Amino acid sequence: MNFRQLTLLSISLLMGLVPYAHAERIKDIASIEGVRVNQLVGYGLVVGLDKSGDSSTSSPTSRQSLSSMLKRFGITLSETDLKQLKAKNIATVAVQADLPAFSKPGMAIDVTVSSIGDAKSLRGGSLLMTPLKGADGETYAIAQGNLVVGGISASGKDGSSVTVNNPSAGRISNGALVERVVATPFSEGDSIVFNLHRADFTTANHMAESINKLLGTNTARAIDATSVRVNSPTDLGQKVMFASVVENVNVDMDEAPARVIVNSRTGTVVVSNKVRVTPAAVSHGSLVVTINEDINVSQPNALSQGQTTVTPQSNAKVKEEKNRMFAFKPGVSLDDLVNAVNQVGAAPSDLVAILEALKSAGALHAELIII
Repeated sequence: MNFRQLTLLSISLLMGLVPYAHAERIKDIASIEGVRVNQLVGYGLVVGLDKSGDSSTSSPTSRQSLSSMLKRFGITLSETDLKQLKAKNIATVAVQADLPAFSKPGMAIDVTVSSIGDAKSLRGGSLLMTPLKGADGETYAIAQGNLVVGGISASGKDGSSVTVNNPSAGRISNGALVERVVATPFSEGDSIVFNLHRADFTTANHMAESINKLLGTNTARAIDATSVRVNSPTDLGQKVMFASVVENVNVDMDEAPARVIVNSRTGTVVVSNKVRVTPAAVSHGSLVVTINEDINVSQPNALSQGQTTVTPQSNAKVKEEKNRMFAFKPGVSLDDLVNAVNQVGAAPSDLVAILEALKSAGALHAELIII
């Protein structure tokens, strides 16, 4: 496929393609294999703190780090000097960053700075030059700059304190400069592999069919439920344009699998459209136990030399709500399930119990996920 054909394909894609109903672009549901973010980490010093840094007794690493930094500038401290050093305006920190794919030397990326020692706050501090390394131990970026801390902490002499958010972590926007390029397999070979964000055989097959319909038969082939291999030009310039064409192809999406997700902390229940219930009868009810405490005073007769005593009297009542049994017919849909549960006035927590009972009885044909 030459450059002119790729250009015509790009124009037809932008002007003539009509999206499918419930269709998604490939770039929204998949990513190119090998084109990913790389994580970087480093260790450094934050200076300029207002007596809110690491304490010399709890964090000896801050003294050692400061000593190592001063040695690079020709200043050497003895062991005695290090022991007497009580600089509360410094803090040892861990620096993290995400290196985007195709980042070039000189490009700036954001960094996150978090305290390692017992520093109370990093507010107002500045990060000194810190190398950021990858999993292979190579330095890929250098971080430095003033921190922006969203948290704040204040304390009084009586021991009371107030903390809002987290003052021991901050962020430096564009705080690191890229120094090394991470090699990617995109420029190698005569094909591009697209990996779905969520594995699904139907979606992978639809993706290959959509690409072949636009670019020709046997251009794309589904490898498994996640990956689709697409034949591409070997020339790098044409390959970039080809990838742009492919990632804008619309794919007819299949409906999500039958799944019920329950958040036990918030009581939220999400039921997908494909959830079905086979014939089953459900009875939902609850017991209400009420206990009333009455206080009786026992007064002795005159001249009986008795004592006045207080005697409690408890009255317990048990009440069972009269909720009727309801039945699910074959092939019950999502709307029928919701309406049946609403008719008996079940709360979200009650719905969870009903779904678990249906799942145990084999009447709920869906994956039940409780988070």
